[in-house]
Amino acid sequence: MPVLYDRLLKLKDMFNSKFGSIPKFYVRAPGRVNIIGEHIDYCGYAVLPMAVEQDMLIAVEPVKTQTIRLINTNPLYPDFSTSVNNIQIDKTKPQWHNYFLCGFKGIQERFCLSNLTGMNCLVDGNIPPSSGLSSSSALVCCAGLVTLTALGMSLSKVELAEICAKSERYIGTEGGGMDQSISFLAEEGTAKLIEFSPLRATDVKLPSGAVFVIANSCVEMNKAATSYFNIRVTECRLAAKLLAKYKSLQWDEVLRLEEVQAKLGVSLEEMLLITEDALHPEPYSPEEICSCLEISLEELRTQILSPNTQDVLHFKLYQRAKHVYSEAARVLQFKKICEEAPDNVVQLLGELMNQSHVSCRDMFECSCPELDQLVDICRKFGAQGSRLTGAGWGGCTVSIVPADKLSSFLANVQEAYYQRSDRSSALGTQSLFATKPGGGALVFLEA
Repeated sequence: MPVLYDRLLKLKDMFNSKFGSIPKFYVRAPGRVNIIGEHIDYCGYAVLPMAVEQDMLIAVEPVKTQTIRLINTNPLYPDFSTSVNNIQIDKTKPQWHNYFLCGFKGIQERFCLSNLTGMNCLVDGNIPPSSGLSSSSALVCCAGLVTLTALGMSLSKVELAEICAKSERYIGTEGGGMDQSISFLAEEGTAKLIEFSPLRATDVKLPSGAVFVIANSCVEMNKAATSYFNIRVTECRLAAKLLAKYKSLQWDEVLRLEEVQAKLGVSLEEMLLITEDALHPEPYSPEEICSCLEISLEELRTQILSPNTQDVLHFKLYQRAKHVYSEAARVLQFKKICEEAPDNVVQLLGELMNQSHVSCRDMFECSCPELDQLVDICRKFGAQGSRLTGAGWGGCTVSIVPADKLSSFLANVQEAYYQRSDRSSALGTQSLFATKPGGGALVFLEA
């Protein structure tokens, strides 16, 4: 880890110049790339991510004052300080420090603590922001582990992941827990099948003859700043309730599409057929949803819709359910192919990734023209499969590339996507790079 060691030394020097003291410890939490399984974690389904080498790194000194002081090494992010007894997280303005406060507040509430010790923190990150590689969740996880360590307390990685997944919702994003889980549970050299309720992680050995390459579309998408993400969460919740009602289940107790399948005890393929029967492809109005569920508009708005989806005029339930059930099946197929490792393993995995992108683009509608163009370029120059990764509407693609084609692939994608446009200024190690499964969150004590 020579690069990380160099960063720690630089962070120590910068900390000293900013705060006039030496940090007591450092915390690292990685970003992640989701290989397959997009927008299904919050529906209760397993996903297949791996940690990337890029991370958030925080140098920390606990202090006697009850003040948190946050400084970012990137001058674009303004300094921030607040009292530990007055944590305010503004959902309307998703500023960088609010993600730190989410992690802090999660630990504070887990142990029902007041009058906590203050901290001086210097934050450094090399995950491209708003790129779908989970920079915001890595900061939440980092902050949770920072707070826990400063208090001299301990929790299991699973508990930490669950607390950080829950506390990130303070910023208004209704995520499902994948990002926080892989940030804590990742292990070097292996991807993970992450399952929920209860949270657990299983190693998935990726094929040795292929490399995963991340390419940034250079279109930024901040989940907390728009309602696109939460509208999809709400559409999946509504689809689950209508499917449950159609099958005479207790629909008002159902929140996730996975619960419908579990209660019916049928396969994912059967759920796709039930979706065909129960839901229509045309968008649903709030009035039609109320009619189907036999509830009032007021009940819909106050009991089911989230604050930033109450004014939505139509919901696409059929398309969202079709994506979720088919994507959940692709995740299980991907794991099975990795385990069986047939001769054409890279081709088969690539086909699943391509199918995933088509479903994200057409059924979930979370792609954008630049992502579609980048996916096409990656496939043209040797990727067996390529797809958007992360929330979508911008951010990155992930491609599976035969190892012997890597250098020509990188050169061709660099020329075709970045240099033939005004994106050449963005091209650097953060925009196009091969990655291996990295390790999870760590604490380093100052010697």
